[in-house]
Amino acid sequence: MSQPSRAIFQFLKANNIVYKDHPIAIRKGEHKSDWFLKINPMGKVPAINDNGFILTESVAILKYLAMRYVVPDHWYPSDLQQRARVDEYMAWQHTNTRFNAAGLFWKEAMLPQISGKPVDKATLDKAVSQLDDTLDMLQTMFLKDQPFLCGDSITIADLLAVNELIQCLASGRDVTKGRPKLEAWMNRVREKLHPHFDNSVAMIYKMRDRARMQQARL
Repeated sequence: MSQPSRAIFQFLKANNIVYKDHPIAIRKGEHKSDWFLKINPMGKVPAINDNGFILTESVAILKYLAMRYVVPDHWYPSDLQQRARVDEYMAWQHTNTRFNAAGLFWKEAMLPQISGKPVDKATLDKAVSQLDDTLDMLQTMFLKDQPFLCGDSITIADLLAVNELIQCLASGRDVTKGRPKLEAWMNRVREKLHPHFDNSVAMIYKMRDRARMQQARL
């Protein structure tokens, strides 16, 4: 399950919204099949069909679901300024949290599996440095001394962020190491989403364990 898809899954589960899932086998190319391209011409997941209303892009989907269904206000606050903070993060994350966390995951976890050899050190060091810069900004600009990214309560911004960062665990890399504030935030999000968070990242945990076993042999 992709990072954005997980965020939507967790939101649906946390709010007891009834839905029917339709897994897309990307490795088999189903996202490029004729029937799926009619749903999303870009051939990407996630996408939803709400009684004939088709919507793509995870941010748009989460905002839609938060307003379409009766869910607690904290997810996407009705207060203008609180909502603006959530929107601020979601606009920022595309070229920061998502771009850099996914980039490191791809270089450290996926490329070695595909090529059969590790990524060169300079490329990996650059990816780590870029994500470190993002994590610094995530803490100083958004989290600060708050329990959650945008204030005292969990929002859809937290779902998007935590799922990008947990992805890096697939290579055995814990991005919260040495960052107790970030670690405490991630644990709070996990607790709020229990048990749906851990259920949805089970494959990441398996990849982490496998990676750490391999690293222990070196």
